[in-house]
Amino acid sequence: MLALTALSLGCQSARHSAPPFEDVAKQTGLDFWQSSGASGEFLLPEITGSGGALLDYDNDGDLDVYLVQGAPLNPRSPGKLVVPLPPGWKPGNRLFRNNLARTGKLSFTDVTAEAGVGSSGAGMGVAAGDYDNDGYVDLYVTNFGHNVLYHNNGNGTFTDVTGAAGVESSGWSTSAAFIDYDRDGYLDLAVVHYVEFDNRACYLPSGRREYCGPQVFGRTVTQLYRNLGNGRFEDVTVAVGLNSKRGPGLGILTGDFASNGWPSFMVANDGAANHLWLNEPRSPGGSPNDRVFREAGLVRGLAYASDGRARAGMGLAAGDLYGDGGESIVVTNLPNEGFTLFQRQAAGDFMDSTVQGGMLQPSLPHTGFGVGLLDIENRGLLDMFSANGAVLSVPTARPDDPYPYGERNLLLRNLGKGKGFADVTASAGPALAFVDVGRAAAFGDVNNDGGVDILVTNNNGPARLLLNTTPDRGHWIQLRLEGVRSNRSAYGSVVDLIRKDGTSVRRWVRGDGSYLAANDPRIHFGLGQSTEVERIQVRWPAGGCDSWKQIAADRILTLREESGQSCQSAH
Repeated sequence: MLALTALSLGCQSARHSAPPFEDVAKQTGLDFWQSSGASGEFLLPEITGSGGALLDYDNDGDLDVYLVQGAPLNPRSPGKLVVPLPPGWKPGNRLFRNNLARTGKLSFTDVTAEAGVGSSGAGMGVAAGDYDNDGYVDLYVTNFGHNVLYHNNGNGTFTDVTGAAGVESSGWSTSAAFIDYDRDGYLDLAVVHYVEFDNRACYLPSGRREYCGPQVFGRTVTQLYRNLGNGRFEDVTVAVGLNSKRGPGLGILTGDFASNGWPSFMVANDGAANHLWLNEPRSPGGSPNDRVFREAGLVRGLAYASDGRARAGMGLAAGDLYGDGGESIVVTNLPNEGFTLFQRQAAGDFMDSTVQGGMLQPSLPHTGFGVGLLDIENRGLLDMFSANGAVLSVPTARPDDPYPYGERNLLLRNLGKGKGFADVTASAGPALAFVDVGRAAAFGDVNNDGGVDILVTNNNGPARLLLNTTPDRGHWIQLRLEGVRSNRSAYGSVVDLIRKDGTSVRRWVRGDGSYLAANDPRIHFGLGQSTEVERIQVRWPAGGCDSWKQIAADRILTLREESGQSCQSAH
């Protein structure tokens, strides 16, 4: 099956005649304010959340928005909120339906109550994926406390099935990812944990109280739940070896990091070595589906930066930055550390290319959280965006600022041909001039016009929807994959776009990455000025490979497993 929807780019004006992004949250009805519950007690979970998701929960072809809310950590003695609530504020998580398919215009309606997804915990992150293969995307919400799994009923409503599914978890969960680690066609669930938090007080050298860092707390284990295929999950954390190393985990990123066709994942640890969990057979000659995970961050070059020191890893993003078929990885960190750019080598290991890649200097002033690699102008080159917000009070903040943690976000333009990145934040318009406490960033095309847009969540602040309004974008193709033998969401698939000249670019299908976020899993290719594509090739998690030719540009296509030609016969 090859279903397609034609979308016109329209007339394009001269380069840079308009800002590339516009914040349209307020005017489109995306009215959400995250309140962390901070009341002056400096409890660490207050400063770390909350997240958001871009997903098509009602299968109408446009992206809806789910936003995670905070809550006072000590409700019996909450004190006075440091940042007052705005008029009309609503507690709990919120689901906003995109009305684009219904009206032809981008706008959002709050459908939280009718959908039944307004849990009111101390929210952290969210993962999205179709765990039961019924064709509707489900939601997993992480909290400081018990997590929640919402099953999508397919009629606009969700059911809380956490207890029945056995995925409640406990402690302090941060990012999560749906991943079919055993390739049985059902999405499993990886849940990252941060620290064993208690209410101890921390102080600056001046004697003023401030939020603690993770170093003073015990480290935790990333959990893995195996999907049993009957609506239930089994905790296999110990069985697969994930209990062998602990860390203050924040971000998670899935990928074929072992180069063996099996999904692995990386965890960004805050102030400790990053973990790279490689998916391997339990024993040589054993069952191929009997898998374990081996931690290989140090061996593969992802544990530390080039100076051998751990960074304050928070967000993760991956993409084929150099057009060589290998995914480079960006990790966001604290000010004066710089974001780390790891370039994948031919042998599969990674090298710290932060300085050579031009990422060190522009990122040095920032506290990076959510991050993504996206082709803003559809040139065929991946740029970088990060949502930034401090965790220690900013010295340059106004003396009367009740919450002095605001920073500007960062936009870096890929200069191509290995020349690195240029900071273009100042020319990106008012949407990137806000001084917010940025946290999650989720990436996807919310108005289906071929441009990648950005959802940004802020701690004690409003959600922002940064619409890509770049006036002279190139041509593009967007792909929605549907698994048949593989998991329905097609997570773990590898997509290659082969051009007429034989060159190619690669994308990995995932909904995870960034920080506390769930991204649009549709694959986006920028084509520049060309509309010619030789073929699209998809390697599915179940092991098959399909190929499609005669692909028209400027379209959103649905590619269904086993509906194309075999890759061998397509050449």
